[in-house]
Amino acid sequence: MTTSTASPWAPAPAADLRLRGRTFGPDRPLVMAVVNRTPDSFYPAARHDAAGADAAVARAVEEGAEIVDLGGVRAGRGPRVEVAEEIERVVPLVERVRSRHPDLLVSVDTWRAEVGRAAARAGADLLNDTWAGHDPGLMEVAAEHGLGVVCSHTGGSRPRTDPLRVAYPARPGLDPLDGVVDDVVSTLRRAAERAVTLGIDPASVLVDPTHDFGKNTWHSLHLVRRTEAVVALGFPTLMAFSRKDFVGETLGLPVEDRLEGTLAATSVAAWLGARVFRAHDVLATRRTLDMVAAIRGDLAPARAVRGLA
Repeated sequence: MTTSTASPWAPAPAADLRLRGRTFGPDRPLVMAVVNRTPDSFYPAARHDAAGADAAVARAVEEGAEIVDLGGVRAGRGPRVEVAEEIERVVPLVERVRSRHPDLLVSVDTWRAEVGRAAARAGADLLNDTWAGHDPGLMEVAAEHGLGVVCSHTGGSRPRTDPLRVAYPARPGLDPLDGVVDDVVSTLRRAAERAVTLGIDPASVLVDPTHDFGKNTWHSLHLVRRTEAVVALGFPTLMAFSRKDFVGETLGLPVEDRLEGTLAATSVAAWLGARVFRAHDVLATRRTLDMVAAIRGDLAPARAVRGLA
């Protein structure tokens, strides 16, 4: 008879992440800094012109971000942005970041294959498709250029739309909210498998349950507590909580006061095995993730002399 020595309290194992030939293990969850070249981002502090975006990237690097996510179109409703305008906003920024910060991983937040192709040629490492394959050609661009890709879940919502009375029926005998978990897991599995079939390295395929997109606040909260179901897919898990509406609605707070709630969700998801965290507040997120990694036993303390000297 074999006796297991595994701790019953052991946190979930986390998948390795590989981008641009660099492999990141579980000892250091990654911060993906949000830098938007948009005049109408939902968070005013994230609205940047070209010079402001350059400064924001430099600050993110200084504060410990390993990845920067560059976007040219607000996720929610707003004035239409044509493909050419999105490219004009994002691609020169990709080129400047690649030149000025050669060790920084560059992600581009877009759902359009044309934008993804231009970004790939400019030096991007990852295409963050936050609209769940609305343009199936975007994943093909990632495969063609050897980039990573983010697979997301929106419950069938079209780009730049808000959810309205969305419902995910659960299987009999389950928590009613587990319907959204089932839908997220099945959608992400199909998308990730397609990415691998196209030739993308599995360690470069990120899965994101995409809180708030096609979901109400109850759905998003439940997905945080069920992070392990997404981690169990075996791909690096991305969480994009930063200052979102589910945090604000839970605490009754406007966007400028949602940092603590964001960090609470970050801590839970990091403990449960999520690997990459898209964040507006890089330094606070970096410190939170390092503390969680040390508690998990994945990272040694920076200094440990108490009781020893």
